[in-house]
Amino acid sequence: MGKSRNTRRERDAEAAVVETVDGGLAQLIPDRDRARAWTLLIDGAPQSHVDLDDPAHLSFEYQRRLGHVIDLTAPPGKPLHAVHLGGGAFTLARYVAATRPRSTQQVVERDAALVQLVRRELPLDPGARIRVRSVDAREGLAKVPDGWADLVIADVFSGARTPAHLTSTEFLDEVRRALKPGGRYAANLADGPPLAHLRGQIATAAARFPELALVADPTVLRGKRFGNAVLVASDLPLPIAELTRRAASDPHPGRVEHGRALIDFTGGAAPVADASAVASPAPPPSVFR
Repeated sequence: MGKSRNTRRERDAEAAVVETVDGGLAQLIPDRDRARAWTLLIDGAPQSHVDLDDPAHLSFEYQRRLGHVIDLTAPPGKPLHAVHLGGGAFTLARYVAATRPRSTQQVVERDAALVQLVRRELPLDPGARIRVRSVDAREGLAKVPDGWADLVIADVFSGARTPAHLTSTEFLDEVRRALKPGGRYAANLADGPPLAHLRGQIATAAARFPELALVADPTVLRGKRFGNAVLVASDLPLPIAELTRRAASDPHPGRVEHGRALIDFTGGAAPVADASAVASPAPPPSVFR
């Protein structure tokens, strides 16, 4: 058994594409179960999974939850104006292009060398309306016209941590400026016990948006382990019942918190401002083993 597993690992390593990018060592590892699918790792931390034959396939748990948000942002098939802060291998931009043809999208990915690697090895559909900017996420967001976006997705990690300047009320002011009335903001957040970062991010979003929901594994919400949580915010009521149903039916079922229970979950945490912002906590080494 051990020998077979080692042989598979050696075969994967031989087929992998390894390249130094601005953010560290990038590895594209082939998926043994899908012919043209790859996982992107940066310094050993999984960043994205892409299936070139089926871009609507979302492998990572948190990306499936962001996919639910995308699905519920507008009627099925309706094109969106979407902004992706953090590109990775462009998994979610590919998903939008596949499920909502004629969507217009902007991807902001600071790591220019990573963008070149992904474009070369995992090319985008040339017919997709996806523009990629290699600048800082907040700088790229500032270039989005007022009221342009139906959806802004933040999935930015530097060394497995969300940079401090993407955690503040001032950052969310820029998000709100870029969103259409009733548009939605979704963020991939990562935290572990005692969940101080997550509580602060919910409080920060509540200071700028009247409607919030959080989707996460129940063990993460209980502070039992480090993991991802997807925060969704809007000016208008969110589709809580359908989001709850979809999250509960995932391979790793998620729980949706909203309303009073979500505000209570913050435990009185204060909104984060630029002056006091810090990066999200680093995950423990065991997370990626």
